[in-house]
Amino acid sequence: MSTRGQKTDDITSDLDGVVCQPSRMASSSIIKQLVVCHRAARFKKLRGEAATKPLPSERGFTLIELVIVVTLVVVLMAVFFNRALFYLEQAEKTAMEQVAGSIQSALTMQYGQILTRGKSSDVAALAQDNPMNWMQKKPRNYSGEFYDPTPLAVESGNWMFDLKTRELVYVVRTANYFKPGSDGKKWIRFHVMVNHEKSRLPSLQNAPPELTGILFEPVEPYSWF
Repeated sequence: MSTRGQKTDDITSDLDGVVCQPSRMASSSIIKQLVVCHRAARFKKLRGEAATKPLPSERGFTLIELVIVVTLVVVLMAVFFNRALFYLEQAEKTAMEQVAGSIQSALTMQYGQILTRGKSSDVAALAQDNPMNWMQKKPRNYSGEFYDPTPLAVESGNWMFDLKTRELVYVVRTANYFKPGSDGKKWIRFHVMVNHEKSRLPSLQNAPPELTGILFEPVEPYSWF
């Protein structure tokens, strides 16, 4: 019994840092204790691997994920840029039409003054005048008077007056949705149109056509949006 007890005292187990020193007990108890120690060592090893393994949030992007993100960013930027140009061109068209509307209002006032003075013969001279002269304040994008200019004569987005044709010209800046007239140039030419109509009164059927109005309108149709 003493020799067997001595052997029992010398049985130890060192499993991955977990030291098991069985005490003096029956062989079955020693085996159970060694099994428990083995399980404890295995649990400690698994816990250490879990602690050193990086979490999913710490791994960073893979190459495929990075390509997908870059592609989405490029697509969104392209869509945003396209819509920004669309709204920018719409704003330009609106600003151009506002200036044209102001010129029409000034022309109507000039026409009314001529009728009030009874000088209808002055209407022909009014039709040949530079419409910008009727404005109390010329727009900032008015570049002045030119003789037989081209679209490159002024910066795009500006107005100019053609001394040869006596027409007011607007040079389009952003023309993605603009379809020019028959000349194919990216500008819009305006002129003063004097309207005459024959009288409906039977006694004036042989009389010359009467002056019925004056308009500031494009020389030829164009399409913008």
